[in-house]
Amino acid sequence: MRIALAGNPNSGKTTLFNAITGKIEYVGNWPGVTIARKEGDVKKGLNKSGDKIRVVDLPGAYSLSPFTSEENITSEFIKSENPDVIINIVDATNLNRSLFFTTQLLELGIPLVIALNKSDLLKKKGIVVNSLALGKKLGCPVVETTSTEGSGLTDLIDQAIDAHGKKQTSPFTGLSASAADQTTAEKIKHERFAFVNQLVKEVEMRQIASNKQTVQDAADRIIANKILGIPIFAAVIYFVFSLSQTYLGPFFADYLVGWIDNLYGYIESLMGTEVSPVLSSLLLDGIIGGVGAVMGFLPLIMVLFFLLALLEDSGYMARVAVVMDRYLKKVGLSGKSVIPMVIGTGCAIPGVMATRTIRDERQRRTTAMLTPFMPCGAKLPVIALFAGVFFSDAAWVGTSMYFVAIFVIVVGALIVQRITNEGPSKSYFIMELPDYRLPSLKRAFISMMSRAQAFIIRAATIILVCNAAVHIMQTFTWNFQVVETGMENTSILAGISSPFALLFVPLGFGAWQLAAAAIAGFIAKENVIGTLAVVYGLTNFIDTEEFELVSGSGDVAAVMGLTSVAALAYLMFNLFTPPCFAAIGAMNAEMESKKWLWAGISFQFGVGYTLAYFVYQVGTLITTGSFGAGLVPGFAGVAIFISIITYLIRRNDQNSKHILKEAV
Repeated sequence: MRIALAGNPNSGKTTLFNAITGKIEYVGNWPGVTIARKEGDVKKGLNKSGDKIRVVDLPGAYSLSPFTSEENITSEFIKSENPDVIINIVDATNLNRSLFFTTQLLELGIPLVIALNKSDLLKKKGIVVNSLALGKKLGCPVVETTSTEGSGLTDLIDQAIDAHGKKQTSPFTGLSASAADQTTAEKIKHERFAFVNQLVKEVEMRQIASNKQTVQDAADRIIANKILGIPIFAAVIYFVFSLSQTYLGPFFADYLVGWIDNLYGYIESLMGTEVSPVLSSLLLDGIIGGVGAVMGFLPLIMVLFFLLALLEDSGYMARVAVVMDRYLKKVGLSGKSVIPMVIGTGCAIPGVMATRTIRDERQRRTTAMLTPFMPCGAKLPVIALFAGVFFSDAAWVGTSMYFVAIFVIVVGALIVQRITNEGPSKSYFIMELPDYRLPSLKRAFISMMSRAQAFIIRAATIILVCNAAVHIMQTFTWNFQVVETGMENTSILAGISSPFALLFVPLGFGAWQLAAAAIAGFIAKENVIGTLAVVYGLTNFIDTEEFELVSGSGDVAAVMGLTSVAALAYLMFNLFTPPCFAAIGAMNAEMESKKWLWAGISFQFGVGYTLAYFVYQVGTLITTGSFGAGLVPGFAGVAIFISIITYLIRRNDQNSKHILKEAV
């Protein structure tokens, strides 16, 4: 038996799917979170039939007449794959909006069960819904549910099982709009709305005080204010970073680092002196040491994700999207571009994939190119290490990276807008703002553990393999002889990294070890930390509170040999050059153009190099009174990048003038 979950965006559909199946799919307070169908089996505790029941979570849709890519996925699945039962998730607090889609589903003849979701909010909003009367008038079972609390789920699944195999009838007798001409289709739509409005009048009673400003409205006048919204967002992000990377995060990290250190000592004692030094070094320094250095920052990341989940669940992050919308539209992006960028703070891959909700091709491709600039979870260990090692106040460094990213996105969007010769976006961004509410600690914990699991899996696979490869290349020369002490620059890794290191001299980090870490970061950004641990021999791990070597062989800053300005430039380079290979693959899929893909990757390289160059050279001038090494060669590289951008803009302007003259 297969059940399809269908409903409007922000109706609690994915939360209901998680509650029914026990999965942990991403949940957000905006449309476009579910961008492809997701499947899972009903939990044993809810399934009394004994048969396997497969549940398919479909993207949010307002109609079966596709307007967006999500609606197209939903419409195609329901019409072509014929699920046995449809559970229609209806927002109990907004029947007028939800039931239009319901009337279309009822006409398909597939058994339908309505989940009257968010029923716990009815009393708070002064709304009474007669669910029995609603079920009779629609001719299908109606079950009151609260997906966030798991209320009503057993009855919902029972009703779905009971409906299986029955024929569904529709109370709405309008002709199918898909088989009618445009005039008839519009007439049917108006009739459908009239039917829904009359139905709602009969089954719903609400206390209306339209002239009274609620507490929610008063809060939005401040939090979503076009002037105050940005400073408030800055303060919130600063607080989040302070708590996660200065106070709570390091407190929990101490325990994890201690466990890893004990594991290192235990494995070392087991191996003794009988094991080959090369093999011992690979296991201890390359694998445990490299992966352990990355894992040491896991608690900091978990605290950050927990706090961000609380902000999202409270309804605040939806307000951030509204605040940013008015600015992004001015630079040629869609209001919907906000959503992929917010999602991208967790991971760039789903962030890029979320761009498919943007209908305009140029806006979608531009958003897919710019979204990876947002600091994702994989970049957070890099931020945490460099902020803690080279700066006394770690919080402002992490906070500033978010705002540098926003600045880069705005400038990048303006550049693409000029190159493509398109004006400000005329698209509309319509999003229902969720009510402010006390965030759920349980949901935030589940979200945090889900992201932590993904981080651990990457550490146990990609990062482990990469660190092992880095250690092997550092251990052997090109003749496959073991590198002698003090001759590390003869290793395979040094040979590969040294040419790239020359390019990084104008940026302040011309050592082959730093170049190797930066290159490894293109596989997975967490590799930057693991590779640094391997190439610099930070085998006893980094104390995430004191940010110094536990072994006492000197602090991390001295080992790397970077000034604070060069460290900031290195951080900028790693954050604003192209993302990991997996995210680039997502860019390729969503852009659907090799020309745009390579242009995007080139732009990302140019931005990262340019930012790092100016940070190092200007910062060195301010702190020492003179420019850093490699000023002229670096300027030449930056000038080439800027010249290409300028040429493309001017060429497009000339083409536009030529077309205008011909038209006149």
